[in-house]
Amino acid sequence: MKSSRMKNFRMLLELLIIVLVVFALCFGIVRPFVAEVFYIPTESMVPTLEVGDRVVVNKLIYLFSVPQRGDIIVFESPDGEMDLVKRVVGVPGDKIEVVRGSLYVNEERWEEAYLNYELPDTSDYGPITVPERHVFAMGDNRAASADSRYIGPVPLEYTEGEAFMRVWPLNQLGFL
Repeated sequence: MKSSRMKNFRMLLELLIIVLVVFALCFGIVRPFVAEVFYIPTESMVPTLEVGDRVVVNKLIYLFSVPQRGDIIVFESPDGEMDLVKRVVGVPGDKIEVVRGSLYVNEERWEEAYLNYELPDTSDYGPITVPERHVFAMGDNRAASADSRYIGPVPLEYTEGEAFMRVWPLNQLGFL
């Protein structure tokens, strides 16, 4: 009887150790270095992302490549207070200008089907040339987005990763 209790205790201890190791790997390696779920707190990316949506961010992608125009990135705000989610519209060397709400990249009007046309943007900005090791990022809801027009180009080292999948709400589960 004693050996049976001891065997059960060892099995329970092994299970506990396995659970602790898996927990440590998930939250010690996966979350900080591989992928993380981010909550969308503002309307700056409407209609692509709504307040309350949750997206999975690939944290490894920009170790092997650089952000491209159209990528939805998560980056640390310049004051370090929060993470921002925006779309890359300019890469190093691009000349960016907004004229009456229309985006021009390298003096060509950029067609953007993802914008929030219910709240049109009529602002003007630039021109500015995106510096090396930076991207120019803007929200899809241009009229309600604090983005590179206000905070400046985003240094690549502030970039946390690319948002690639919405996981909440479940009825909108899918790739972005």
